[in-house]
Amino acid sequence: MAEVEFVLDAAGVREVLHSPEVRAMVDQAAEQIAERVRAGVRAPEAVQVDAYSTDREAARVTVTDVRAMAWQARDGVLTRAAAAIGADVKERGR
Repeated sequence: MAEVEFVLDAAGVREVLHSPEVRAMVDQAAEQIAERVRAGVRAPEAVQVDAYSTDREAARVTVTDVRAMAWQARDGVLTRAAAAIGADVKERGR
């Protein structure tokens, strides 16, 4: 078998992770999650989407109503909505 050399282009990866295309994909996924949550809660206005950037483009879907927070704790409305679109759900800080 032939030997293959691979060199990671960190600047190129960073450029892709901050590209408009990745921003659009992240925003679309966050909106899909938010719409699923809104459809399943009695306070749809309590679902908020916030886009932000770190070492890559990202978005956060949160519920701002105490009742919706309880629905997440009891029923996992955010977790289920994210899983339904194939997103990996991880606890903050992990």
